[in-house]
Amino acid sequence: MAEAKKSKRPRGTVVISVELCKGCGFCIAFCPSAVLEFSEMFNSKGYHPPHAVNPDACIGCDLCGMYCPDFAIFGARVTREVA
Repeated sequence: MAEAKKSKRPRGTVVISVELCKGCGFCIAFCPSAVLEFSEMFNSKGYHPPHAVNPDACIGCDLCGMYCPDFAIFGARVTREVA
């Protein structure tokens, strides 16, 4: 019998508060899934905030939020819906 293919659902999500970010890069450096990189845009303070270049790879570990000194980012696990 053929195994039913599991649909690939995101395991986590990352939320970035662009205006709180000071562009330190800790979130980018500590992300184990390489979800983040610096944006080319500037926030109102003149910093390059991160953006999610690979959001489907996020595992919701929240290392980005734990290392952020400005509380400008956090990761969260996506819970599955029960049918």
